[in-house]
Amino acid sequence: MQVILGANGQIGEELARELKRSYTSEIRIVSREAKKVNDTDIVFSADLSNKKSAIEAVKESEIAYFTLGLPISSALWEKQFPLILRNVIDACKINGTKLVFFDNTYMYPQDGRLLTEETLFDPVGRKGKVRREMAEMVLKEIESGELEAVICRAPEFYGPGKTQSVTNTLIFNSIKENKKLKVPLRDDKLRSLIWTPDASRATALIGNTPDAFGQTWHLPIDDNMLNYNQFINLASKIYGKELKYSVVPKFVFKIGARFNERVKELQELLPRYKYDNLFDDSKFKKRFPEFQVTTYKQGIEQIKNEKLLK
Repeated sequence: MQVILGANGQIGEELARELKRSYTSEIRIVSREAKKVNDTDIVFSADLSNKKSAIEAVKESEIAYFTLGLPISSALWEKQFPLILRNVIDACKINGTKLVFFDNTYMYPQDGRLLTEETLFDPVGRKGKVRREMAEMVLKEIESGELEAVICRAPEFYGPGKTQSVTNTLIFNSIKENKKLKVPLRDDKLRSLIWTPDASRATALIGNTPDAFGQTWHLPIDDNMLNYNQFINLASKIYGKELKYSVVPKFVFKIGARFNERVKELQELLPRYKYDNLFDDSKFKKRFPEFQVTTYKQGIEQIKNEKLLK
C-alpha cells in the first residue's frame, strides 16, 4: 500500500495516476475531503493536524507521500504546516512507513546563485522560514536514522489542470481569459519551471527507488531555461497569435497589497523574479538518465490543447 497525503491537488492527482500506471494499484488517497483519482483507489478523509488521524491515514502503508498544500497565508502556514508534518513523521515512525516529502524552494536564497541540493537555507519571509523548518525536521529524522525518508524538491510549477503558480496565474489564465499577460518585475531573467506531471512522475520514481532514500533530490526540469520574454514568444508561436504582456514593477505589487490579501501574501516571493532562477537538477539526471523531461514547447502545447477541449 502506498498513501498520498494531500492527494487532491495537481501534484497529488498526477502522483496517484503515475503510481497506478507504473507501480501499484494499492493506493490510499488522503485529504480532508478525499476523492478517488483512479477507480481502484481507497479514499480516507482525515484532518492531519490531528495525530490520531495521521496515524490511521498511514496505517499498513509502505510509503507515504507528503504532497499536502495550504492556502497561501503565512499565519496559516506557521500554525498548521509544522504541526501536520510532525504528526505525519510520528505516524510514519509508528507504522514503519517510509516518507517521501515533496518540497519547494522557498527556503533557499532568493538571488541569482546556482541552487543545488547542498545550497544552505537562507529564506526570505515568513513562508520561507516555515519551509526551512519543515525541511530541517525531515533532515533531522534522516540523520537520526529513526525514519527512512527522502526529500523531493521542485522549483516553480507550470502545467495543466489545477496547477497553481505565478506563471499559470499571470500567463496561462490570462491567455484563457483573453487578457493582457503580466510578468512580475523582470522579463529578462532566466526562470526554472517544472511541468507538474513531470514533478509527480519523478517523485513516484524516487519513492520507488530504495537507494534514493536518505537524500535530497532536485526534480527534473527542461534545462533549456528561458526568460519570460522568450517563454511568452514561444507561447505566441504555439497559440498562433501575438501574446502581449506588461512587466509589473514592484511598486504596483506594493500598492495592490494594500487592497488584496493574496497580493500581500505574494510580496515575500517577489525577490526571486528580480534575478535569474538557476535550479540544478544534474544529480537526478545522472541517476535517472532514462527519465523523459517535458520540454517547454511540449508543455505549452498540452496546455493549449487542454483549453481547446474545454
